[in-house]
Amino acid sequence: MSISAAQVKELREITGAGMMDCKAALAETNGDMDAAVDWLRKKGIAKADKKSGRTAAEGLIGVDAGLREAVVVEVNCETDFAARNEAFQDLVRNIAKVALAHGGDHAKTLAAQYPHSGKTVADTITDAVATIGENMTFRRSARLAVSKGAVATYVHNASADGLGKIGVLVAIETDGNAEAAKGFARQVAMHVAAINPLSLDIDALDPAAVERERAVLTEQARESGKPDNVIEKMIEGRIRKFYEEVVLVKQAFVINPDLTVEKALKDAEKEIGAPAKITGFIRFAVGDGIEKEESDFAAEVAAAAKS
Repeated sequence: MSISAAQVKELREITGAGMMDCKAALAETNGDMDAAVDWLRKKGIAKADKKSGRTAAEGLIGVDAGLREAVVVEVNCETDFAARNEAFQDLVRNIAKVALAHGGDHAKTLAAQYPHSGKTVADTITDAVATIGENMTFRRSARLAVSKGAVATYVHNASADGLGKIGVLVAIETDGNAEAAKGFARQVAMHVAAINPLSLDIDALDPAAVERERAVLTEQARESGKPDNVIEKMIEGRIRKFYEEVVLVKQAFVINPDLTVEKALKDAEKEIGAPAKITGFIRFAVGDGIEKEESDFAAEVAAAAKS
């Protein structure tokens, strides 16, 4: 199978491994990117934590909140210049308000009436494309709610109130003081923005992700030449370490790294005045999972000069 330079470049960006190692890994795995990452890890060439995927689309994350609920939305545009446009920011802010009124449902939000307008959100976006001059999409939305307690929001890299490049919601259920719970939930939201956990707890972690990690760790441990019973203990210890890296409640709390998030919650219960439980979190980052087209800026300038 022919391995392209683009594939090698992508694997290098993911793993930080050398070009020849990346080419060998792709050749050994028939171009399967995930399998190539694992191949490099088994050889001790790449670390377990992949580098963040390239942010593909521009735009903004918007949040809005009610008494015990909150929503987060992502609206994309083509350039960061457009994302700084006040008209685009108003669009995202109002879409978040509509989403809150419709339970965070994406389809219902698109079909709903845009504030102070006789048009739907979908039609308003179409109009904005013509006005601002860039393609735009209302990509996704989500909601968290609790019957008792609080839902906090946090926006990172904020460009305006409730708007930024990363948006997080965290819900805490409790019979205690809702304001105290909301304050702690906001700290957890800041943690989620920074660390980007894979799941809330161990039970919520994708079993396939665990098995994949176990397979890589098993291969690494076998290279030590130790007996099977020792290898099994090594693997279990490393799996526990894996949980500490990717599961929210097991992670070291960024506000106080001496505590895990679950221990910090226990301490926060003193101020909240009752038992409390983190019931969910949602993290949106602009362009997550969308691949951006790479362009040759010099070629574009040359083409423009000729026209």
